[in-house]
Amino acid sequence: MPEIKPGADNQLKKVFAEIGVPERAPFSPDPFQLEAVAAISQGDCLVTAPTGSGKTWIAEQAIKKTLESGGHSWYASPLKALSNAKYLDFCGLFGEQNVGILTGDRKENAEASVIVGTTEILRNQLYDAMHHGQDLGADLVILDEAHFLGDADRGVVWEEIMIYLPNRIPLLLLSATIGNAPQIAAWLSASRGRPCIVVEETERPVPLYPLFFHPTGTLYPLFAGGEARRGRLQKNVREYVNLKNPPVLAPPRRLPPMGEVLEVLDNYNLLPAIIFLKSRADCDNSLDLCIDRTIASPERAERLRARIAEFLEQSPHFSDHRQLWHLQHLGVGAHHSGQLPAWKLFVEKLMTEGLLDTVFATSTVAAGVNFPARTVAFLNSDRFNGVEFLPLNPTELHQMTGRAGRRGMDNIGFAAAIPGKFMDMELIGRLFNSPPANVFSQIKINFSMTLNLLLSHGPEQIKNLLDRSFATHLLVEGGAGKKGKKKKAKDPEHLWRDFVRHLDFLKETVYVRPDGSLNEDGVWASQLRVDEPVLIAEGLRKGLFPVEEPALLAGVIAAFVNEREVDDRIERRLVVKKLSKALETVREGLGDFSKLMIERGFGPKPLYLRPALSLYLWASETLSWPDLLNVADLAEGDMAMLVLRTADNLRHIRSLSDVFPQAADSADRAIEAILRDPVVTHFEA
Repeated sequence: MPEIKPGADNQLKKVFAEIGVPERAPFSPDPFQLEAVAAISQGDCLVTAPTGSGKTWIAEQAIKKTLESGGHSWYASPLKALSNAKYLDFCGLFGEQNVGILTGDRKENAEASVIVGTTEILRNQLYDAMHHGQDLGADLVILDEAHFLGDADRGVVWEEIMIYLPNRIPLLLLSATIGNAPQIAAWLSASRGRPCIVVEETERPVPLYPLFFHPTGTLYPLFAGGEARRGRLQKNVREYVNLKNPPVLAPPRRLPPMGEVLEVLDNYNLLPAIIFLKSRADCDNSLDLCIDRTIASPERAERLRARIAEFLEQSPHFSDHRQLWHLQHLGVGAHHSGQLPAWKLFVEKLMTEGLLDTVFATSTVAAGVNFPARTVAFLNSDRFNGVEFLPLNPTELHQMTGRAGRRGMDNIGFAAAIPGKFMDMELIGRLFNSPPANVFSQIKINFSMTLNLLLSHGPEQIKNLLDRSFATHLLVEGGAGKKGKKKKAKDPEHLWRDFVRHLDFLKETVYVRPDGSLNEDGVWASQLRVDEPVLIAEGLRKGLFPVEEPALLAGVIAAFVNEREVDDRIERRLVVKKLSKALETVREGLGDFSKLMIERGFGPKPLYLRPALSLYLWASETLSWPDLLNVADLAEGDMAMLVLRTADNLRHIRSLSDVFPQAADSADRAIEAILRDPVVTHFEA
C-alpha cells in the first residue's frame, strides 16, 4: 500500500482546465426534445436519452398541451420519493390547484387535471376502470423510468399498464437505459394499434471523462486518448492490470483511506462526488475515514448548518442521528436503503444544493433519484442484487455514470474507477463501450392479477389480453434472446396456461364460479391488491384475524408482508402472549388452505413471529424506536419499509368496509397508529 499523494498524468492537464461552471444562456430545447413533443401528438412515444438531458421537459410540454386543451394527465414513476419531488415541481409549474398526488401514503387533490403517482396506483385505477366499464380519466399517460419494464420484481406492473391502457390515450415513455427501444416500440404499435415513435438521443448534456485512480493517488485517463469509444485501456492502466501483485489502496476486507481519496479528488477540483460502494456498512464506515476533512468554505458551512437546523426543527427525531456530526462538520453523508426515508431525502437535498462534498452510496441511488455530482467513483465491478453478487451490466454502469456532471453547473463530468479486490478493469472498459442492455418482459401471473382481470373480462377475453403481452410478442417474433427464453416457457401459450392454473385454484377454493366468473367472495377479494391476496382473503373469510384490536391486526398483517427469513428465537420477556396466540390462530386456521396452495404449486411464505411482534410493539407504542430496532433486528430503513408495506396492506383491508366493517375500522385505526414519526415526518424538501 503506497503512500497516497495527489498526482495527475500530463494528458489530464487540458481536461482539468475545462472544469468549471458553464456560462448562463437562455434555455433552448434540443432537437430530440422538440421531436418527442411533436411525436406524442401523433401517437405513442418512447424517449431514450442520457440522464440529465431534459426528458422531464418533454413531459412538461406534453402535460401543458393537454391542460390547454382541457384534458387530464397521469405521470407515473417507480418511487414514492420521485413522485413527491415531481409533485412539488408540477405544483410550481401548473399551480397547486391543478396538481394532485396518489402514492398510497399520500392522497391529495385526487380529481386534479394533473395526477402524479406511483405505477402501482395507476395500474389499480386501470383495474377499477375496467371493472366499472369506464374509461380511465386521463388524456395522456407518462411512464417515467420506463426501463423498469425489465425489473424482475416490478416490471409486471409496467407491462400491465401498457396492455390495459385504452389506445385512445397517448403513452409517453421516458428512460435513459433501454437497448432494444425499437423492439419495444414495435410491440406497443402492434398491441395498441397506434404508432409508437422512438426518439433516441445519445449525446450527454455534460460530457463524461473516465478516469483511473492509481493507488499512489495519481489520476490517469482510463482509456487511450481519453475516449471510451476507442475501447483500449490507457497504457498505465494496462500496465497496472497486468501486474502480478499490483499495489492496493487497502488490504482485503478493508476500505481505502477515503479521506485521502477525497483529498486527491479535491486537489483537482473533482468534488462533489458520489462514491458507490457494495454495502450499507461500507457506506457508513466510510464516513469515519473522512474524520480529518473540513468544509473549506465558511459560507457553505454556514448554509449547511442553517439547513440542518431547519431540518431538525421539522424532524427532531434525527437530532441524535449517528451521522449528523459527519454531515455538519465534514460535509459528507451516506445514502442507502437501511436509512429512514426522511434522512435519505435530506441527504439528497443537501447534495443537490451543493452543500456536501461527498455522498457514499449503494447503487440504489443510481436508479431514478435526481442526485447529480461532478464526479462519480466506484470500487467494484459487481453489484448485489439482493441475493448474490453479479457482474455489472451496461445499464447499471450507465445509471451510475449518468449521475456525473450537473447540467448548468459543470462543463464536464468524471467517472473514476478505483481498483481493488472486486474491480475487474477489463470488464469496466468493455461496459463503457457497450450500449444499454436490452429490456425483457417480466410479466408473471399472480392471484391479484387473476382476480382483477376476472372482474371485467371472461377467460377468453383475458387470453386475448395476454396474447398482447410483450412476453408473447417476443416469443412469436423470436426476439426473446437467450436470457428471455431461459426465463420463460418456450411457446407463446405459457402465460395462458399459468393463468388457467391460477383460475383453477380459485375455482377449487370457491372464489370463482365454474363458468369462470367471480362470486361475491371473489369480487371483494379482488380489492386486496397485495402480495398474498388469497391468504389474507381466506383469513378474512374465516374470521381468523384479531380485528378487535388494531395493534394486534397490524402485527399479524406484518407477518404476511415480511419477505425475509427471520430468526424467531425471541426473549421470553418480550413475547406478547395475545399476539403469539393470535398469530397461531391464523397459522392453524390457514393450515389446510396453505397445504393446498403448496400442493397446487403456489408456495405461501412462512408467517414469522418477529416481524409481527415488531409491528405490534410499534402500533401499541410499547417501545421507543431504537429499542424497537433491537427487537426487530432490522436496520431502521428496513423497519420503516416493513411499517409502510404493512400500512399498504391494511389500506386494502380498510377498503372492504361494506363486507368486513369491523376489520376495516380496525385497519384504519392501525394505519393511524403505525404511520408516525420517524417513519413518516413533516420534513418538506
